[in-house]
Amino acid sequence: MTQKTEKKSVFNSSRRGFIRNSALAAASFMIVPRHVLGGKGFLAPSDKLLIAGVGAGGKGASDIASFHASGKAEIAFLCDVDDRRAAGTRKKFPKAKYYKDWRELLDKESKNFDAVSVSTPDHNHAITTLAAMQLGKHVYVQKPLTHDLYESRMLHEAAKRYKVVTQMGNQGASNDGTRLISEWYEAGEIGDVHTVYCWTDRPVWPQGIPWPKGKADVPKELDWDLWLGTAPYTDYIDKLVPFNWRGWWEYGTGALGDMGCHLVEVPFRALELGAPKDVQCSVGSVYVDEFQRGYFPESCPPSSHVTLTYPKTKKTKGEVTLHWMDGGIQPTRPEELGPDEVFGDGGNGVLMIGTKGKVMCGTYGKNPQLLPTSRTERALNKVKPKYERVPDQENGHYAQWVEACIAGLGNKEVSAPFEVSCPLTESLLMANLAIRGFDIREERADGKGYNYPGRYKKLVWDDSQMRITNFDAVNQFVKREYRKGWTLSV
Repeated sequence: MTQKTEKKSVFNSSRRGFIRNSALAAASFMIVPRHVLGGKGFLAPSDKLLIAGVGAGGKGASDIASFHASGKAEIAFLCDVDDRRAAGTRKKFPKAKYYKDWRELLDKESKNFDAVSVSTPDHNHAITTLAAMQLGKHVYVQKPLTHDLYESRMLHEAAKRYKVVTQMGNQGASNDGTRLISEWYEAGEIGDVHTVYCWTDRPVWPQGIPWPKGKADVPKELDWDLWLGTAPYTDYIDKLVPFNWRGWWEYGTGALGDMGCHLVEVPFRALELGAPKDVQCSVGSVYVDEFQRGYFPESCPPSSHVTLTYPKTKKTKGEVTLHWMDGGIQPTRPEELGPDEVFGDGGNGVLMIGTKGKVMCGTYGKNPQLLPTSRTERALNKVKPKYERVPDQENGHYAQWVEACIAGLGNKEVSAPFEVSCPLTESLLMANLAIRGFDIREERADGKGYNYPGRYKKLVWDDSQMRITNFDAVNQFVKREYRKGWTLSV
C-alpha cells in the first residue's frame, strides 16, 4: 500500500531566499510567462540555469552532462587547465565558451551565468568555490568539499554570508536508502546506536610510495602552473594527472576524502553527528628492506583504520564511536549476517550497531538491510515514510540543485548543502590529521634515528579553536600555506 510521504527535511534549513543582482531582476520583467509561450514542459529563458563548469573532464564531464540532462540547465561556459580532458565536453557543448583559467572566466563572464560547478583536484576546490560565491553564484562542488579543515570552515561561513544555493557532489545523499535508515532508526528498529563501521576497498591508485625521481615534459595541452594552483611548485611527473594526485597529500585527501563523504554521510545524517571530540589511528606499513620501514610522508598510506569519538547528540543516548577502514580492511562480519550474504556491497559498506539491532548498507546508502536481513521486509511495511524522497535518487541530485537554484534560496531543499556537508567534510579531514600525524618525526638527541610523537596516541580536538590540543605539530595541516599569488579571500 502506498503511503503519503510527509514533506520534512532530515536537516533543518534556515537559509533565506536568494536575491538576484539588479540586471537579472530587471530582465525578468521582460519575460512572458511560460503558460503563454508554450505548452507542458516549456521553459522560459528565466527558468534555465546558466552554468559555468570548472573542471570539464573526468567527474566534471559527468557532472556537467547530468546538469544538462535535467532539461533545466544550459552549459554556458567550460573551463579546464587540460585541453585533452576537456575535449569531449567541449564537443558535446560547442556553444559553451571555453577558458583555461577560472579566474579569467569569473572576471570576464560573471554577468553571463548563474552558477558554477567545481570539479578540480581537492587542493583547488575552496579557492575556486569561494570566489564564485563572492560573486553571488550558486555552487555545486565535488567531494570532499575542501582539502583543509580551515577551508571547510570558511566555506561554511561563506554560505551564510553570500546566501547562495550550495550542494556537495556526494550524490548518495539523495538516495532513498539514506532516508530509510533514518526512518528505521527513529522508529526504534535498532535501538540506540553507539558504534558505526564504514569501510572501503579504496585506494585504487598508488599510495604508500616515494615521490618519483626526475621529471617529465609537460604535455602541451596542460597548463601545469594552473593545475598546481594553491600547491607548492614542483616539476611535472608522469601519471600524477589526471587521477593519481589523490594519493599525494599536497593535492588529495586519500581514500577518506574520496569515499568518506559517500559512506560516512549515512550515519552522519541518521544520528545528526557534529564535530568529533577525539581521533586515533593505525596505518598500513610498507617495508623497503628487512626490518626497514619505508618513510614516505608525501604519500597517503596504503591502508588505515581511524577511530573517531562523537559526543552525544539529540538522536543518541551517549557517545558514538565511528570506525573508518580503507585499503580493503573490513570489520568482522556480524553474526546475524548469513555466511553467503554480501556484507555492505562487498568492497564498501556501512554498519550501524544499536542496543536492539544492526543495520547495514552499501555505497551511497544503497540496499539498506536490517540484520538479520529477514527483518527488512517487515520494516519496509511497518515504518511509515517520513522524509521526502528525491526524484530519480542519486541521478536526481543534480536536477535537485538546478531546480533549487532556479527557485531561489530557501524555496527548495537540497540534500547536501554546505551547512551539512561542511561539518561532514571536517570530520573526515580531522581523521586525516591523525593519519598525517603518524608520519611526523623528530631526530633523536643522539642522532641515532627518529622519534614519532604522533603515533599510538589519541588526539584531542578543540572544535571552537580548530586545533588538536595535545599534539601541536599536527595543527600545521589544519590550514596549509598557499603558494605565493594564491589567497583565500574571506
